[in-house]
Amino acid sequence: MSQNVAPTVDHSWIPNGPPRPAVSFLVVSASLRKDSFNSRLARLVARIVGDRGGTAALGEMNAFTPPPYNQDLENKSGLPPEAVEFCRRIEENDAFIIVSPEYNASVPGHLKNVIDWASRKRPQPFHTRHSLLLSASPSMVGGNRGLWALRIPLEHLGARVYPDMFSLAQAHTAFKPDGTLADPDLAARLEGTIVSFMDLVEAAKHYACIKKDWFEFLGERPDPMFDRVE
Repeated sequence: MSQNVAPTVDHSWIPNGPPRPAVSFLVVSASLRKDSFNSRLARLVARIVGDRGGTAALGEMNAFTPPPYNQDLENKSGLPPEAVEFCRRIEENDAFIIVSPEYNASVPGHLKNVIDWASRKRPQPFHTRHSLLLSASPSMVGGNRGLWALRIPLEHLGARVYPDMFSLAQAHTAFKPDGTLADPDLAARLEGTIVSFMDLVEAAKHYACIKKDWFEFLGERPDPMFDRVE
């Protein structure tokens, strides 16, 4: 029987221990409106990531808005620069977080469009990359229906979309002047969701051997006929 090598133990949780390994996140507000509720929430998310030991880069949707997808245009000129930049920003971070409004109970067209463009890149940037979805809306559902619609293309492309999502209802009354949430219970839930997601991404980045041992234990092997491979 082959022996498994034990993974290196992370002592970062111990006071005065080694520093926690840095993990980087792209935080995208999918709203085009200046100072939208979703942009406010995205800035708060980036602040929490930084406060909890990660690095966060904010991305504005206005920089990621290519023309509508058209295969004739792709065949002629390749990916437009806005889609190339979107792919680059995703690829240079360990995970991505999208804070998206809800349009007619679904995903905004401009966000779906840039995802469609980015999916044409090889290798496409979403495959095996972890993501977290959030929304903010003045409505009572907080844009949650749009997040369920957004999961579909991302999961289809192989993104590992975090099971928990966060939707901020009645967002027009939710923020304090300093940009934090007025409701302490909501603030705690938001931070808890983000920190749990950060822990998952950190484990996936620094302890990949754990995943490998798990698959070996189950006797599974990648099969190109069924598994997502590039």
